[in-house]
Amino acid sequence: MRPNALKRLFAEGKSALNGWLHIPSSASTEVMAHQGFDSLTIDMQHGLAMVESSLPMLQAMSTTDVTPLARVPWNEPGVIMKMLDLGCYGIICPMVNSREECEAFVGACRYPPLGYRSYGPTRVKYYAGADYPAHANDEVLTFAMIETAAAMENLDAIASTPGLDGLYVGPADLSQSLGGKPGADFTEGPVPDALDTILAAAKKHNLVAGLHNGSAAYAKAMIEKGFQLVTVQSDLGFLAKEAKNVVRGVKGSADSQTNSPY
Repeated sequence: MRPNALKRLFAEGKSALNGWLHIPSSASTEVMAHQGFDSLTIDMQHGLAMVESSLPMLQAMSTTDVTPLARVPWNEPGVIMKMLDLGCYGIICPMVNSREECEAFVGACRYPPLGYRSYGPTRVKYYAGADYPAHANDEVLTFAMIETAAAMENLDAIASTPGLDGLYVGPADLSQSLGGKPGADFTEGPVPDALDTILAAAKKHNLVAGLHNGSAAYAKAMIEKGFQLVTVQSDLGFLAKEAKNVVRGVKGSADSQTNSPY
């Protein structure tokens, strides 16, 4: 089986830079795949990609060694299994708030006896190799998103779920759930303390800690802090920012617009 390069980076104690794909296009995905990211995540929750548009995006990633991931729309086993069959080497699951929900998520990513994933590696057997089914349970990465007050209350129980590989922080939802405002790159309010708590839980249970960031500078600081998977903005955010810079450079001004970090 083609090895999961991202998993090997984590095993060596290294950090990884993850790209975020909102645009449902094989062309833009191919461009992103050639920029040096360690992994690329198709965002099916708040991005514009669906299952049908994800296939050509994954095929575009295959032109490089980038590790393909997906953030699924919800903790729903059908979509999770479909994305794994299409070739994703890891799943980021949103709004995991309890040990029970985390067990359901992880179980959908593992073949029996470790889970209840249905057998049918339609495309992934060509991308990963014919021996994929024998090694998938060891290679596929599972990230539970911690982004609510309920998840923080149940953090230790979630983090101790067998088969879970990492905790991925959604800073905007986490901030709102803890009484703050949505956003990213928090230096005050409830989120910084929550990040410390999540990092401690990840270390205790030998998990990877991941975080979405609004800037490269903040992401570098979070790597120093202990996060091993950092994402900065998204392809759509990059497009909007650079286009706005061009408009400002030529016209001297541009309409103000706030872009979501993810």
